[in-house]
Amino acid sequence: MSYQVQVLRYILAAVLFGAFACGSSANEFACDSQASSESAFLPTIGCEGDFALMASQPLNASIPGARSVKTVIDRVDGTVLYFQNSNLYQTHHAFAQTNLSGQGLPVVPMLADFSLSEYSSASRRFVLGAVTHYEGPDVYAYEIAPYDTADAEMVASAYQEIVEHSFFGKELYFHPTSDSVERVVDELPDSVSVITTEQLFDGIDYQVLNPGESYGQLRFVTAAEVETDALTFRDIAVLDSVPNDIAVVMGIITEGFQTPLSHVNVLSQNRGTPNMALRGAYQDLELRALEGKWVRLTVGTFDYSVEEVTQQEADAWWEANKPDEVLVPGMDLSATDLRDIESVIDLSPESLLLAVKTGTRAFGGKAAHYSALARIEGVPSPKAFAIPLFYYMQFMEENGFDDRIESMIAEAAFQNDPQERRAQLELLRDDMNVAPVNADFETLLLAKLATDYPDTRMRFRSSTNAEDLDGFTGAGLYTSKSGDANDVTAPVLDAVRDVWASIWNYRAFEERSFRSIDHTAVGMAMLVHRSFPDEKVNGVALTNNPYDRSGLDPAFYINVQFGEASVVQPDPGVTTDQIIYYYDRPGQPSVFVAHSSLIPEGEQVLSAAQLRELGDALDAIRTYFTQAYGTTTWWAMDVEFKFDGAPGEEPSLFIKQARPFGQ
Repeated sequence: MSYQVQVLRYILAAVLFGAFACGSSANEFACDSQASSESAFLPTIGCEGDFALMASQPLNASIPGARSVKTVIDRVDGTVLYFQNSNLYQTHHAFAQTNLSGQGLPVVPMLADFSLSEYSSASRRFVLGAVTHYEGPDVYAYEIAPYDTADAEMVASAYQEIVEHSFFGKELYFHPTSDSVERVVDELPDSVSVITTEQLFDGIDYQVLNPGESYGQLRFVTAAEVETDALTFRDIAVLDSVPNDIAVVMGIITEGFQTPLSHVNVLSQNRGTPNMALRGAYQDLELRALEGKWVRLTVGTFDYSVEEVTQQEADAWWEANKPDEVLVPGMDLSATDLRDIESVIDLSPESLLLAVKTGTRAFGGKAAHYSALARIEGVPSPKAFAIPLFYYMQFMEENGFDDRIESMIAEAAFQNDPQERRAQLELLRDDMNVAPVNADFETLLLAKLATDYPDTRMRFRSSTNAEDLDGFTGAGLYTSKSGDANDVTAPVLDAVRDVWASIWNYRAFEERSFRSIDHTAVGMAMLVHRSFPDEKVNGVALTNNPYDRSGLDPAFYINVQFGEASVVQPDPGVTTDQIIYYYDRPGQPSVFVAHSSLIPEGEQVLSAAQLRELGDALDAIRTYFTQAYGTTTWWAMDVEFKFDGAPGEEPSLFIKQARPFGQ
């Protein structure tokens, strides 16, 4: 190393935080008494206090209970290690550009050039990484970015530098963060201890899905009982496993771990209610001691608490924190045609967002967004049409259900007794499912199917005017049903009535009550396209990285499963491929958070070609909907997709839905 660079670095360190008080050898460490939260970096992590000063929650928190210190090894003239203050500098580039650029050192380029060279070039100046402490298994792990192409020599050298300059060095592991990084593992020397993502998860008991605080009555319910138990939105539910569905509650604690796009977590995100997983929760003695009592649930990044409170405290908290009233846009009942999906929204005089909102009033949020989706070049979506709200309202009026609902809602027993409410809503749905449908509508629908979709089994999908609104998505509240005009075992009108009746599901009713939505202002339209009874692959995806809400580490999140097995409501014990796909990075690396339990170990649900095809579609969707929803640092479209094909054919991609996530 040149004398000039040595002097410069010594001056830099002295100016930033003074002389160091670390041990004199690599095996003797002490806390740096001069270090503070304003220190830009440390050359040595001498104790837990040093680590805590430099550490922040990692940008990509796919494994819970983790804090990271970013590391920079400057190879400009020798090897110098920096443990950067990851609170002052969220990215490697910000640290390097501020502290290691100019004044005798090479100038650090702008972010785009820096990322290209320092994560991809064999002749890079820096080796960039992080040391993450995983609290559950109490493991310190050295990690590089999932898209980093560092070779085994770079990884081993960086690992050794950290071992020699940290109190945890003898216990340090290298954790490969993606399939591409895993490729260097076989070339690493025996001196580098390796730990896998699966091994890290094995040591974790607590998983935070949606942090927050709420007050409610603690209830223990099995996942099997959720369908029949009348949970209310003043309850906090402890469950033995992840349920397929759940009525709105003040908080959720599941014994089984969840995925970010599991149905219950999407619901929790939309509701703004805490959601966590805790191994052994259902039999936990401390939780059981609070059963039936009013409690305060706090779900934090690293820990949680459940504390008893009085009902008066819980009532006061509810009044101060209940959600703002969601105003449902009025119904446009002027549309009476069965409209091809491309014409559901009119973009000519309006912005995309306004066009979708206008279309929602007549055809519901799902059909309106699908109309926008169908316009995106290069995104394959099934041919479709929409049934307007008009025919739902006609059905309700002609059968007297509208008057019945007003009387029912006004009854004191219905309002005050959740079991009575559930029973009356079930009876209403039963009656709706056998009520006559207007003959002219039946003729119109059957003619549309015979002309445009002959000999095709169709999927009738719910699309209300009370979903995909500002602050309320309504995701998963209502029913979709298949019907075939040529199959007496699956009558089309039965499917239509079933979808209409789902407006009065107990869970949907409770969700609307939680949001102070006027139930009588909600109407049901439908999105109709061919069904997918034998798909080869099904999944959901987000056009952003849910593990990084800072926007600094963008990626696509993909939750995908083989065949027809559900990805958002999996059977107990069934896992899916969960992928963080760095589509915008060189080499497009994939990080597998979990693997499907329905395929042989070592295989993946999506082939490399399918993953790239899906990524191209997600990129086009993200780009198109930016004009409507891309006004915040972190936003995403929630996308549903299939790969489907006849036996012997290569399955084709179909995008079935794109709606704003958490809007």
